[in-house]
Amino acid sequence: MIDLSSKCQIIQGDCFDKLKEIPDKSIDLILTDPPYNLANYSTGNMKFDWRSEINNDVAKWDEKTLRPSDFVNEFKRIISPKGNIFIFCSYNLLGEYHKVFDPLFDTFQFLVWHKKNPVPNIRKSSFLNSCELIVCCWNKGHTWNFTTQNEMHNFIESPICMGRERIKDKTGKNLHPTQKPVSVLRKIIKIASNPNDIVLDCFSGVGSTGVAALEEGRRYIGIEIDKTYIEYTKERFNILF
Repeated sequence: MIDLSSKCQIIQGDCFDKLKEIPDKSIDLILTDPPYNLANYSTGNMKFDWRSEINNDVAKWDEKTLRPSDFVNEFKRIISPKGNIFIFCSYNLLGEYHKVFDPLFDTFQFLVWHKKNPVPNIRKSSFLNSCELIVCCWNKGHTWNFTTQNEMHNFIESPICMGRERIKDKTGKNLHPTQKPVSVLRKIIKIASNPNDIVLDCFSGVGSTGVAALEEGRRYIGIEIDKTYIEYTKERFNILF
């Protein structure tokens, strides 16, 4: 059962089942990173004779098609009247998110996360894939901690996860292929929620949203289907908190 009074919960299970256990209008911020449905576009890792291979593959969980319409009604049901929704997505899904989320909320916008150190384009055949999109939805009266005009552009710049922040498996390889930087998540959390608010990530991966939420004095509910990710998330939280 979902415990709304808990400071931090990490729940193993299918989010489409677990979302049904969350009470109506109880979540202050949904900040999540669902699969991008990019498996059909992936060419796999790129190997070279003169340098280490470049990780260009996707995880198995991205091979199953996910549609925004699969969870829009549950998001609408559980978000509080003052709540906000932020969903990482790719170019191929932006139109689908707009189609199903825009009619249900007063405002539909998007953020751009610019990755300052994207994967290089070795073949120099196209633009570097240096930007990801974040869908934003809310209703009138939503929580909004506006700072200054210069700081409130719909554009966040940050490196991808590097060094100690990048979670490795026991072989030393990156555990999660799309781990998001805590700095990006903290910025969103500070703007779109208040201390002690409940932040939900129903595709929680290795728990980066939870790290950012707890560092900012929020409560956190994370839902993740992968047991390995859950184990590493708990270990990560035990070290940090």
